[in-house]
Amino acid sequence: MAENQYTEDNIRSLDWKEHIRLRPGMYIGKLGDGSSADDGIYILAKEVIDNCIDEFVMGNGKKIEIKVKDGMVTVRDYGRGIPLGKVVDVVSKINTGGKYDSKAFKKSVGLNGVGSKAVNALSSHFMVYSVRDGKKKQATFVRGELVEDSKIIETEEENGTYAEFVADESVFKKYAFKTPYLAKMMWNYCYLNRGLTIKMNGEKFFSKNGLKDLLENNMDGDPLYPIIHLEGDDIEVAFTHGKTYGEDYYSFVNGQNTTQGGTHQAAYRESIAKVIKDFFGKNYEASDIRQSIVASIAVKVMEPVFESQTKTKLGSLEIEPGGKSMRAFINDFLKEKLDNYLHRNPDVADILEKKIKQSEKERKELSGIRKIARDRAKKANLHNKKLRDCRIHFTDLKNDLHEQTTLFITEGDSASGSITKSRNVSTQAVFSLKGKPLNSYGLTKKVVYENEEFNLIQAALNIEDGMDDLRYNKIVIATDADVDGMHIRLLLLTFFLQFFPDLIKRNHVYVLDTPLFRVRNKRKTIYCYSDSERRDALSELGKNAEITRFKGLGEISPDEFQHFIGEDIRLEPVILSAGSSIDSILSYFMGKNTPQRQEFIIDNLKIEEEVEDSIAEDSDNLEKAS
Repeated sequence: MAENQYTEDNIRSLDWKEHIRLRPGMYIGKLGDGSSADDGIYILAKEVIDNCIDEFVMGNGKKIEIKVKDGMVTVRDYGRGIPLGKVVDVVSKINTGGKYDSKAFKKSVGLNGVGSKAVNALSSHFMVYSVRDGKKKQATFVRGELVEDSKIIETEEENGTYAEFVADESVFKKYAFKTPYLAKMMWNYCYLNRGLTIKMNGEKFFSKNGLKDLLENNMDGDPLYPIIHLEGDDIEVAFTHGKTYGEDYYSFVNGQNTTQGGTHQAAYRESIAKVIKDFFGKNYEASDIRQSIVASIAVKVMEPVFESQTKTKLGSLEIEPGGKSMRAFINDFLKEKLDNYLHRNPDVADILEKKIKQSEKERKELSGIRKIARDRAKKANLHNKKLRDCRIHFTDLKNDLHEQTTLFITEGDSASGSITKSRNVSTQAVFSLKGKPLNSYGLTKKVVYENEEFNLIQAALNIEDGMDDLRYNKIVIATDADVDGMHIRLLLLTFFLQFFPDLIKRNHVYVLDTPLFRVRNKRKTIYCYSDSERRDALSELGKNAEITRFKGLGEISPDEFQHFIGEDIRLEPVILSAGSSIDSILSYFMGKNTPQRQEFIIDNLKIEEEVEDSIAEDSDNLEKAS
């Protein structure tokens, strides 16, 4: 055998842009196509906007203008502008930036000079210019390579920085920005930076009352009592109780939305229960105190430690190095502020205690049913094979691996069989429904345990006691593209919205997009997801092409399914738009028939009929041509 050579020729040093492009996940997390809120294209936008936010925090510029169109993102702030002599360096040299000055950026949002470089390296087009005191400097890059370094010119533009980029399609495959995700990002910026105005694609975002506004705009229905809004040095909290099940939290660190929580959120949950328990002088269960709570917390931390590059979970145990622990900091704040508030507002305290007692009563009534249901679920999983699990389990994982897990919820044996045979057994699991689920609209949580299908889904997801131990990052509804399939999809979404709304609010629920048509000839097969794609395929493959209309998932063979649930999987996220009321949504789709819903169904049936007529017409034309 030839010996492996290890010489100077084997050693290669990557420059900054090569390293970022080779290992993009180290800088922006997962890539994705835009169907998830934490996909890389949103991180790119965020890194550019974060620099504008830092300027606002330092008292420079009160407005930011953003446009997102045809894959291009443009961001203009009205801060001080990058020093003109450093415009190129700031976006193309690692360890260059203003974030190292601890006085100026003590609790900054940005990545210490890395964020804008990552955007630059991962964009097929990146342009930046700075305006300072009547002078303007511009530079343009392609995949991190400087292609235009313009001279400083005179200008009448206002001071500030402008950046535009187009994410590189060789890195981000078939991506698309989803407006609801971007809108949520803009709102969060404004909630955390009162007085800031953001305009994105003509829509204005502004918050006067911070986290209080966040809860008011995101709650489903009216709060049981006025939102409790408390502020202190480096901390702001707000909470109330609603009418939905579970606990709903919005947490932030230095302006970063920590969607996976962390030490600050854990301390907040614990401290709220402790302070309220001490106030009433009764040993209430923490779960009863927090049942149906809707809460938010924002803290500012010196040198925060996050558990991933995308900063979605805080790991810091202290509010600052060598300082007070996170738990003590938050507990001391609530012990003073919340206790004082409840003493000054006895009416609110009375409503709160009645809610706690109601939750306690419901929990005790369900305790016996829950035990029987858990035992039944264990037996069903063992003997009925309802759940074909993946090899990776949440309890054995670090967060990065858990993000890869998916549970497909399918209808019938044929569809679940095909997906089971073609899935990635390491990360993809399959749950097979038996018939149509119950319409759970308006029912109590008792039905979750008494209905076999619902109980088994809950057990498979491991969400009986909350979202912390959710076993799958993505829950994908995989039903047929027909009336029955749509009905099952609605019934499942009703179940999730009614009893586990956090699954949807936290972007865990998706719908599998499978092809409607297969167009093929002897040379090539094209799978089409719409009628327009079918027409394009027909034009490409010619008159002898064979067209197959997939009516159900069971018609797609396991070999074909590999194309649809692998790297090229198409998922449509289930998103609740800002201000949407869960109750009104469920009432519309699952309540008694209304003229509006009947009109919606009729309109969609017309579309389906038009597609069928179009297919028949094309088939007739092909026969005549041949």
